[in-house]
Amino acid sequence: MNFLAHLYLSGDDEEITVGNFIGDFVKGSQLDRYSEKIQKGIRLHRSIDQFTDTNDIVLESKVRLREQFRHFAPVIVDVFYDHFLAKDWLKYCHIPLLEYTENFYQTISNYFDQVPKGVISMLTYMSRDNWLYNYQFIEGIDRALTGMSKRTNYENRMDEASIALKKHYSEFEREFNLFFPELQAHVNNFEQTE
Repeated sequence: MNFLAHLYLSGDDEEITVGNFIGDFVKGSQLDRYSEKIQKGIRLHRSIDQFTDTNDIVLESKVRLREQFRHFAPVIVDVFYDHFLAKDWLKYCHIPLLEYTENFYQTISNYFDQVPKGVISMLTYMSRDNWLYNYQFIEGIDRALTGMSKRTNYENRMDEASIALKKHYSEFEREFNLFFPELQAHVNNFEQTE
């Protein structure tokens, strides 16, 4: 899953949310640099990624993109799934998406002295254009993936991915709607075992 889903699945705890958000930027050996709750958020991030990466429903979405986008297909699917979460946000959360995203940017800024430098660099772009809020629009998905495409050193064609989203919109939406409840159940089980 991509950023918005990671944040949403963190629940209400600020430090768990921070940890879940920075999960991709923290190597295993660096884990003990963080508070217990931030560590828990990082572990939650890894658990979400592992569950997502091995899920058969998500695999259907990836296969649809693999020929055109090769090993970038999983990244694109993550962003597509954030689109469906953002589009139907009030089905999942009582806080309006704009308010939720602005609250997150404020929260994470309180932890700038603790998070990896790469997080701060990325947040410059993310908050300026409010990616998280704009994921609900296909144009926002297009801007996010085009930006990612430009910042990636390898040929990736991610700037063309929104065309595939439009072409197969109902299939991706169906797969997200089947998958997300499974992911929520997985996160609930993670919470109970931590």
